[in-house]
Amino acid sequence: MNQEEIWAALEVERRGLADLLDELPQGDWERPSLCAGWRVRDVAAHLALATQATAGQAFVELVKARGSFNGMIYNSAVRHARRPIAEIIGQIRESAVSRRRAPTTKPLDPLFDALVHGQDIAVPLGIERVMPLEPARASATHIWERGFPFHPKRRLRGLRLVATDVDWSVGEGDVVEGPVQALLLLVSGRPAALPSLSGTGMAALTSRMP
Repeated sequence: MNQEEIWAALEVERRGLADLLDELPQGDWERPSLCAGWRVRDVAAHLALATQATAGQAFVELVKARGSFNGMIYNSAVRHARRPIAEIIGQIRESAVSRRRAPTTKPLDPLFDALVHGQDIAVPLGIERVMPLEPARASATHIWERGFPFHPKRRLRGLRLVATDVDWSVGEGDVVEGPVQALLLLVSGRPAALPSLSGTGMAALTSRMP
């Protein structure tokens, strides 16, 4: 995907996420997401912050988190989650047309973030949210090749991942196959992907997932 295609796909995802959140009962905002220790509210707040952070703010947050990248992301999200629901939704909707990226992020990072965090919200609430194939494929390749912070090549060594709905495969070894949407969740460390996958590598894969 080129940059304009990425921006276009990201706009669609962010608008869709704002619509999804706008329809949730208030109680669902306090329910656990797929991210361990994160409520739906926290994930939504993280998405709302996507176009707001500056390099200076990111540095301050990293110092507060004692150098922990994950701690920095979590702390800033939980703090922002104290804001009113309507404000968080409004910020996500406004971000749809933004061309800003958080400091140090790559062109595909915001799209990957929106796709996966959309599932982090939707799946535990029993809401079906289908990923568009090409953005999902591009994001899966991006995460596989980038490594940090999920390190899929290391975690999934000895397995070959094969999409059944689009031309995409990575790795070597016993096959794990399924929709590219599930494989994107897999490479980003979400055990919720497992029920949608099959293949000779499933026993080894299941033993490695937390």
